[in-house]
Amino acid sequence: MKKAMLVMLAGAVSFVMANEQLARQKGCFACHDVNTKKVGPAFKDIAKKYAGKPDAEAHLVTKIQKGGAGVWGSVPMPPQNVTDQEAKQLVKWILSLK
Repeated sequence: MKKAMLVMLAGAVSFVMANEQLARQKGCFACHDVNTKKVGPAFKDIAKKYAGKPDAEAHLVTKIQKGGAGVWGSVPMPPQNVTDQEAKQLVKWILSLK
């Protein structure tokens, strides 16, 4: 039982690190940070804002891929060059940061 729990925990840590690495590779950290607002909101603030909303994942995937403006201030976020799968991974990671 302990071994299974450790394997599960290791997988969860690996998931979080892998997606943070993806966010770094895609340049997300140029405008965002996990805990602190930069040009755009902190990832944790995004997670809090969309927590429990049933359409959050689809909405945020669209925002990443098509860009947007006006929700967090006047500076627009341009469309990001990510695949559907990468956008979904990023959103799952962001929403896990509550």
